Amino acid sequence: MCTDGVVVSKQDDLVAQGQRNADADSVQVKHFLQQTIDKDIDEGRLTGPLVTRFPPEPNGYLHIGHAKSICLNFGLAQEYGGVCHLRFDDTNPEKESDEFIRSIKEDVEWLGFEWHGDIRFASNYFDQLHELAIQLVQKGHAYVCDLTADQAREHRGTLTQPGINSPYRERSVDENLALFEKMRQGDFEEGACVLRAKIDMASPNMNLRDPIMYRIRKIKHHQTGDQWCIYPTYDFTHGQSDAIEGITHSICTLEFEDHRPLYEWYLERLDLLATPRQIEFARLNLNYTVTSKRKLKRLVDENIVSGWDDPRMPTISGLRRRGFTPHSLRQFCQMIGVSRNDSCVDVGMLEFAIRDELDKQATRAMCVMDPVKLVITNYPEDKVEELIAPAHPQQDMGERVLPFTREIMIDRADFREEANKKYKRLVLNNGIRLRNGYVVYAEDVVKDANGDIVEIYCTYDENTLGKKPEGERKVRGVIHWVSATHGKRARVNVYDRLFSVEFPDKEDDLLDGVNAESLTLRDGCYIEPSLLDAAPEQRFQFEREGYFVADRYDHSHDSPVFNKIIGLRDTWAKK
Repeated sequence: MCTDGVVVSKQDDLVAQGQRNADADSVQVKHFLQQTIDKDIDEGRLTGPLVTRFPPEPNGYLHIGHAKSICLNFGLAQEYGGVCHLRFDDTNPEKESDEFIRSIKEDVEWLGFEWHGDIRFASNYFDQLHELAIQLVQKGHAYVCDLTADQAREHRGTLTQPGINSPYRERSVDENLALFEKMRQGDFEEGACVLRAKIDMASPNMNLRDPIMYRIRKIKHHQTGDQWCIYPTYDFTHGQSDAIEGITHSICTLEFEDHRPLYEWYLERLDLLATPRQIEFARLNLNYTVTSKRKLKRLVDENIVSGWDDPRMPTISGLRRRGFTPHSLRQFCQMIGVSRNDSCVDVGMLEFAIRDELDKQATRAMCVMDPVKLVITNYPEDKVEELIAPAHPQQDMGERVLPFTREIMIDRADFREEANKKYKRLVLNNGIRLRNGYVVYAEDVVKDANGDIVEIYCTYDENTLGKKPEGERKVRGVIHWVSATHGKRARVNVYDRLFSVEFPDKEDDLLDGVNAESLTLRDGCYIEPSLLDAAPEQRFQFEREGYFVADRYDHSHDSPVFNKIIGLRDTWAKK
């Protein structure tokens, strides 16, 4: 979410920005989290291994902002010779599911990280958390409150007015213990009462105004089943789970800064062996993007996208299906750096990261997206010539075979009957070079009843394979092509940014900013035959078109499906 309109880096500055960060890394300039850990080591606060954790709530798919947190928590643990736990803070079974758990595990592994030991769940500690809650009641730091939700809201006060003590705040320890046990046994209906911490209803920090610790939820939990009918809140669970696991540094985003006094208040009043330290960093905000789980869920629920892993979504699963690589996401997180200042990053930096990687690593291929037939009238009808082309123009990645035949397909936009000199493609009575092939000269066209061109008649110069044409006939440029008889049909999903406005969150309605052209389906594309052997998630540069990936789920030899990852150059910078 970008709310202030300040963008860290525009597209024209991407290379320079990446270079600055790379230069900083080369001289080992440390960010503030590294500096904090170094100071803890130097001053004796950290005497054992660094232990971090990545603690998602399993109520949605992970998004690009989580990728930054994953890289930080796992990366710091690796850097300092420590370990990182993967823990699901599963305190709200109403919104959680095994599907989200599976996707999160897969995303972390796909990014290239390995958690320490078994996967952990906050629900693993429900017995301990319950005992800790009883401990706070016994010490007079917690009480059962019967206020309704509306009454509690009225008592809470505002940012400028203090709250009012609950009339149930001074119940005795014995009464609170008895009532809390009844809550545990299921004797009350949902909403009848809650367990609250007794802190300070006049605190300027709203999080300290007697926050809820436990609420009644008669819902089956995906891990514990029907064992519990009361569930701890996230704020009560989080710090205590960190302490139980021996986490040394709880690295959170800035929205948890106001929660830190509560985090520390619980730890100071409970008998726990470890005392984690919470440190906050600025979350990742991207323009042309939303990362709120609630808003992403709306896009899914209202069928704006096909699901959480739709290639237009900023989820890690969506980016993976779009064709982004683990390295490109990690590289992007490194490029944007770590700070405590909220800002908005240009999504062009993310696009630059994948474009830069694929330029060096993606093998080349040809795909005609909007085909029109070109007939080479002086080429033998039954002849099939195998032309050899490099798999990559600069890298040693081998070669590929291109069947060349009398009838080929070219892109409809690559031909005009008339054009000025600025048009560098095929024009009637002019020549063009076919990529990795011959020079052809357009001589005539055939049109249908609607006046649309259905065939282009050309001749070729057999002496121009790898050579310039002799004489005065000029060639305007180079176009790609695929054999009409040996090329194969494929579906190509042409994806673009999901939002056409820079700050979707500023729209009156989020859906007002949706890009109507974020997906174009092309079913009649022609691909060179070698692409049939593409494995799911294999990436290519379709020459003159952009970078594409064989779809993770839908692609097969018999029904090839490719997704557009990104264009060869940024076109949004010109809009």
